[in-house]
Amino acid sequence: MKVNVRQRGQTTILDVDGQITFESTPGLREHLLTALKKKSSVLVNLSQVAYMDSSGIATLVEGLKAAHTQKASFGLFGLTKNTRSVLELVRLDKVFKIFGDEEEAVRLLASTASKEPI
Repeated sequence: MKVNVRQRGQTTILDVDGQITFESTPGLREHLLTALKKKSSVLVNLSQVAYMDSSGIATLVEGLKAAHTQKASFGLFGLTKNTRSVLELVRLDKVFKIFGDEEEAVRLLASTASKEPI
């Protein structure tokens, strides 16, 4: 798995490419927590993720909790059919802010960032 980190204004975007598994989650966790220390909005792009296991889910939940602690905004976008079905199966699709694409995610996350943490 590879993670490319980029900035779009006040939003940090993590482009994840590959499978999110037990072996790869430490790298994703490190990128998430580093981005959240800046108290910026953080978006995770899952459009290139074909598979995610339970440790991947746990890492995303950890990111969401860290965002809440840091009073930062956190969201996901670009979910594939597989990643969406995994999140729906464990009912986390109701917990995470999930956006259709990057443009929508950046626009809506920025508009809610000043109001309350996501």
